[in-house]
Amino acid sequence: MSNCATTCPLSGLRKILLATDGSQFSEGAEREALNFAKNCSSKVYAMSVAEILTDYEAFSPQRIEEMRDAEIKKHLESVKSRASEEKTDCEVLIAHGDPYTEIVEAASANRVDMIVIGRRGKTGLKKLLMGEVAAKVIGHAPSRVLVVPKAARIEFKKLLVATDGSQHSEQAVAEAVGIAKCCGSELLILSAMRDESEQEEAQAHVNRAADIARNEGVNAETITPIGRSYDVIVETAGGRGVDLIVMGTYGKTGIRKVLMGSSTEKVIGYAGCAVLVVRT
Repeated sequence: MSNCATTCPLSGLRKILLATDGSQFSEGAEREALNFAKNCSSKVYAMSVAEILTDYEAFSPQRIEEMRDAEIKKHLESVKSRASEEKTDCEVLIAHGDPYTEIVEAASANRVDMIVIGRRGKTGLKKLLMGEVAAKVIGHAPSRVLVVPKAARIEFKKLLVATDGSQHSEQAVAEAVGIAKCCGSELLILSAMRDESEQEEAQAHVNRAADIARNEGVNAETITPIGRSYDVIVETAGGRGVDLIVMGTYGKTGIRKVLMGSSTEKVIGYAGCAVLVVRT
């Protein structure tokens, strides 16, 4: 049973940027951001981005923008009110422009330690995997990013960390071990292999991670399933009742990608639980 109901599971979490669009898809992100802030005594920046209107120029764009800003402000003030009830310091930010650019810039300007975002925003429903905004935020963020599906609840009972032996996944392993140690969580360490020829390499990855866990007094179960990494990560998390997946930004194959390893992106798109993406 996790003991993280009232303690801070992440080190150095002084400032959190909560990016919300006020839709139902941000509900999980809002809840978990405020939980982290309460338990870690963090300051929260509650932020929404109003995209620049181009389709309404024939009408009164200024009037439409004023009405929209008022609606956004009302929602952010309700988040601030919830934060106040938990004795949490919360500042409201409204930006105008490209959502991911504004979110990343606000995170950098305020030197936040984690961005919390919902998986799908209003514009993301038609997307196969996830809101494009979340993908771009993860690709360019200066900090950890926590992506929370609407119904996901992080209880720190069971964590899954994926490793491919890269520097990026080593950072994720360190973060996952730290959380498991703090919260008394069960820890699953997974390295996917495409076929049996990769068994030795995958086993070496999970054994190295398990040694790191053992040195911190954390027992970990290791698994090396066959299949595409994002498939086996999502299937294992769902089947084993994992409530938080921890991953690095890039895998070995992802470093050349403009944004991020496609495996990380797909895990975020399909997983039913929250995903914490750790930067190197």
